[in-house]
Amino acid sequence: MTSKLQVTIPKAIADEYGIEPGVEVDWLPAGDAIRVVPRSEAVKRTDTERRIELFDRATERQRARHSGRRPTGESRGWSRDELYVRAGAG
Repeated sequence: MTSKLQVTIPKAIADEYGIEPGVEVDWLPAGDAIRVVPRSEAVKRTDTERRIELFDRATERQRARHSGRRPTGESRGWSRDELYVRAGAG
């Protein structure tokens, strides 16, 4: 965030979503987060197959939350013990 409240979008994300200089984006409230949505017609719509894949992954995460287990193939990248050591609590 700059002093003029400008934000830089990481190149990998801009490339993935077809965001180029001059493309306008909408900033939408999403609970405790903010969604950045490209406005441009030039931005390609996600194809149906990709949307189904994303939906299936979100559904699996939701089911895992309700069952109390971690979704298959997903890792936090840290263990509880490592977190305690990093925080100096253990």
